[in-house]
Amino acid sequence: MPTETLQAVLFDMDGLLVDTEHAWGVAEERVMAWLGHPFWDETERAAMVGGPLDRVAQYMVERAGSDVSAEAAEQRLVDEMADLLAHGADHRPGAEQLLDDLRDHGIACALVSSSPRRLVDSVLESVGGEHFSLTLAGDEVARLKPFPDPYLKACADLGVDPVATVVLEDSPVGIAAAEAAGCIVVAVPFAVPIAGRPRRFVVGSLADLSTQILRQLAASAGDVERAV
Repeated sequence: MPTETLQAVLFDMDGLLVDTEHAWGVAEERVMAWLGHPFWDETERAAMVGGPLDRVAQYMVERAGSDVSAEAAEQRLVDEMADLLAHGADHRPGAEQLLDDLRDHGIACALVSSSPRRLVDSVLESVGGEHFSLTLAGDEVARLKPFPDPYLKACADLGVDPVATVVLEDSPVGIAAAEAAGCIVVAVPFAVPIAGRPRRFVVGSLADLSTQILRQLAASAGDVERAV
């Protein structure tokens, strides 16, 4: 018998719900070229996965040795990404099926992203936002991931308890935010490897998940919490 009730499931966006990591890589390469340093290797790209954008922009400016402001670089990065997303974005494997299953079982879902509202809305236009009771963009919270603020706000707005909420994430930055908020984490590694730990489960794909499985994970996470 489950000892923890699954109240909501919160989805990260980039690299988790939709396959935008390649697009981010292209946008970053374009901005680095604009900054006069057309070099951006896989190691640097992986280190920036999960943002936040201000940190990425600051790093890029410093790496390029440019006198362009970090704010200008960040705006350029958003502009480049918006241009790429205008051509559409695709669900990650299993994402659409999982959202359908959660809806059929009456589980509230939210999209919680570090990307600005402009990019979140572009993605929602492409993949549809009807499955989400709430969408929260990076420019709608005071502090971005890895701070817990985005996930705490999403839980508060949904009226759910973080300890009974599952967060689906693909990046260490997002996982840190979800764990700091007290949520149960299911990691779906994409660009960087992620290890499991108590109240953090790792799967290969969203296709490995269902409402039943998430309920079981919530129950087992609750048992772990009570045993500690």
